[in-house]
Amino acid sequence: MKSLQCVELGPPDKLQIKEVSDPQIIPDHVIIENKAASVNFPDVLMIQGLYQFQPELPFSPGGECSGIIVSVGENVENLKVGDRVFAMTGLGAFCEKILAPKHSVVKIPDSMNFETAAALPMTYGTSLYALKQRANLKEGETLLVLGAAGGVGLATVELGKAMGAKVIAAASTQEKVDLCLKHGADEGFIYPTGDLNRDQQKELSSKIKELTDGLGANVVYDPVGDKYSEPCIRATAWDGRYLVIGFAAGEIPKIPINLALLKGMKIVGVFWGAWVGMFPEENKKNFLELFDLHSQEKIKPEVSDSFPLEEGAKAIAHLKDRKAKGKVIIKI
Repeated sequence: MKSLQCVELGPPDKLQIKEVSDPQIIPDHVIIENKAASVNFPDVLMIQGLYQFQPELPFSPGGECSGIIVSVGENVENLKVGDRVFAMTGLGAFCEKILAPKHSVVKIPDSMNFETAAALPMTYGTSLYALKQRANLKEGETLLVLGAAGGVGLATVELGKAMGAKVIAAASTQEKVDLCLKHGADEGFIYPTGDLNRDQQKELSSKIKELTDGLGANVVYDPVGDKYSEPCIRATAWDGRYLVIGFAAGEIPKIPINLALLKGMKIVGVFWGAWVGMFPEENKKNFLELFDLHSQEKIKPEVSDSFPLEEGAKAIAHLKDRKAKGKVIIKI
């Protein structure tokens, strides 16, 4: 079968399409014939050796995919050959077939196509966990979303609206802000890009306070990090929750911890993958909630770009270069 392989660490153009052996079934696993897979920021980091865990070379990147089960191992219940599913594998999804542990596989509704199914697990799973379990977002609160036109950003915009919050979307261009407004954001603004100086950081804080009547945001969803984090924390409301999602802008910020004291606020880590491992049943309940929201058309994953497997390296580069608005999908 064909597989997109990382044979040496480096940028996406180092990736190669290789012929590899088909997976063989083992107990507690299924084999999925992939139809679609989605690109996420961990894929960008992993192929460069910059992620928090590093697989041995060679490996196939790709943390989530969707397709049809073609083989079922021993001890697997509630899954059968022919089921339409998505899988959250963390690794190895950019290939024609994948061996997936049963706990990572979820059946999808008949109404959901494979591209949507591949685009949903990581972004919407992370965002619902962040807003529901970590932030306890309440109806009527204000939610600020940084990087709001990206995959997790748009998911958070939609989920925030579905939960009854006022959603403020921050993105790098007007085109991206407009996309967020289309997906339900109440307000949107363009934030400065690049290496923010102190004046630009103050400008960012001031804009957030302006849009929240001087009160600040109750919840801040931040997948960007770097020099964006501190000004957003300074513009967080009393008893606010600042959600640490990731560091797409590069540097891990060093925050003056006295800000948490002065604002009576919480700086909250969001490690969805670890939570899924510890509380799989709760995660399944979250996915049932997401399926319900999708059936009501309250959430609709935005697939901005699709690439064939043979151009998988271009798909990862597209996300790396911040050209994506929504999810990038690899069709298989």
